[in-house]
Amino acid sequence: MDPAHATPAVPAHATPVAPPAFAARASTVGGSPVREILALTERPGVISFAGGLPAPELFDTAGLRAAYAATLTGPGAARALQYSTTEGAPELREAVAARARARGLATTAGDVLVTTGSQQGLTLLAATLLEPGDTVLVEDPTYLAALQCFGLAGARVVPVPCDEEGLLPDALAEITARERPKLLYTVPTFQNPTGRTLPGGRRAEVARIAARLGLWLVEDDPYGDLRYEGSHQPWIAAHPGAEDRTALLGSFSKVMAPGLRLGWLRAPAALRRAAVVAKQAADLHTSTVDQLAVAHYLGATDLDAHVAGVREAYRARRDALLAGLGAALPAGSQWNRPEGGMFVWARLPAGYDATALLKSALAHDVAYVPGAPFHAGAPDPRTLRLSFTTHTPDEIAEGLRRLHRALG
Repeated sequence: MDPAHATPAVPAHATPVAPPAFAARASTVGGSPVREILALTERPGVISFAGGLPAPELFDTAGLRAAYAATLTGPGAARALQYSTTEGAPELREAVAARARARGLATTAGDVLVTTGSQQGLTLLAATLLEPGDTVLVEDPTYLAALQCFGLAGARVVPVPCDEEGLLPDALAEITARERPKLLYTVPTFQNPTGRTLPGGRRAEVARIAARLGLWLVEDDPYGDLRYEGSHQPWIAAHPGAEDRTALLGSFSKVMAPGLRLGWLRAPAALRRAAVVAKQAADLHTSTVDQLAVAHYLGATDLDAHVAGVREAYRARRDALLAGLGAALPAGSQWNRPEGGMFVWARLPAGYDATALLKSALAHDVAYVPGAPFHAGAPDPRTLRLSFTTHTPDEIAEGLRRLHRALG
């Protein structure tokens, strides 16, 4: 070896040099308060209104067990245990497309990319569409994990004003013209965290604004099947003007089981192809055995009938929460009545701070999520999110009694 290029010897007693620093985005984007609160509520006896967790007793365990058994039986078992295509199993993509068509959105299997939960779909879209410094518009408040995702992408997040029904189209148009954002992220149906639903007229106007001003739309719909009253609203993706610019995200987590970690992305061809490349870099493909088991389940089981039973149970739980909030929350509090989904959004009177009061709630073995972290702009410390799906009506009533004592 040429002595001039030899690696210098490091004395055994030398002080180690620290490795290079983390990327700035890893240091500036915090963890999810929701996940942290869930860890605190795992102890026995806690009644939690915190996590948006489906009720485990409503999972179709027997049906899923049979689907996995069928998938792993016979010559097809080898395929289930093998690598697969990045786009996803054809039969699952077709099943997703068929369900989309049934809800009025023309969709083929080729329009669909299977993802490891809809959260991965959002991550793929951020990787595909966003450069550091790009502007993203969001509802205010919005889904917390979306804020994390956009933060890790280095985006600048700008909130769009909302009322009790969701996005205000005039405000969206004004901010889009002024800020020149790359995309709008929205959860228009039974939104997380507020539970509100954007009316059909506003959805059409959002599509028109996006087409007129040049804007990508990311429409997240994990809760749309969980409607307890009112009429179905077509996806924004189905409105004129949205056809060539809307990425629609869906999930099996809320209607089957979140542990499956199966979601899907429907997007225009060029965007979908770019997302496929991003997914190849992320995980090659979503679990083959899980995809084929769910495809088998959808072929052998009436998912809509199963979801109807889930809706009936969740409707009763929502009603139990709404019936008891007046006695549980301080006088002067306000809350909404969602037509579906998993969440009620509440606001305490002046002088209350939901984050500061959480410690007292946990001491009384009840939990909720403070609303402040969901705001991309100035937080409202008086807000809180209450999930009603995890516990029975009787447990909800007891949880509200504890909450009343905690909030004093």
